[in-house]
Amino acid sequence: MALQADSGIVRAGPAHAHELAALAAATFPLACPPGVTAADVRVYVDQNLSAARFTGYLADPERTLLLARDGGGAIAYAMLIHTPPADPAIARLITRFPATEISKFYAAPAAHGTGVGGALMRAVLESCRARGDAGAWLGVNQENARAQRFYRKHGFAVAGTKTLQVGAGVHDDYVMTRAV
Repeated sequence: MALQADSGIVRAGPAHAHELAALAAATFPLACPPGVTAADVRVYVDQNLSAARFTGYLADPERTLLLARDGGGAIAYAMLIHTPPADPAIARLITRFPATEISKFYAAPAAHGTGVGGALMRAVLESCRARGDAGAWLGVNQENARAQRFYRKHGFAVAGTKTLQVGAGVHDDYVMTRAV
């Protein structure tokens, strides 16, 4: 995918694994509902957001990782998964095919309100269109009103629900979809 050189958004490669893991560890807790324990966050981060896991994600041809950077380093990232949902209940909610899952979409607190989120979402949707996708979908915690507003602003609508396990806790997410 071609991005403007001055956009600060690049397609991440193997050299970005540690940078992505550090950003993911810093930003994942921000999206968790208030009742999630620090221990559960650590378990989730260790199991899903380590540098080793990002190395694997970056090597997976069914994934695209986009990284937003400024002069100080990584400030936001998105992980796209280009396979149909494994969960049949989620698959029934997706009405446009092919569809890409926006599995991760996070920005560092210092980047909130700077426009980097909008730029990253535009790059995500551009990537989906370049692949020939008809739709995109994501999960967002039902208590994360700020993220829901952001996604609605970018054309997503609630299509149903799913759950996400974080450590020992199971949390309710909305599934949001949109045409690309």
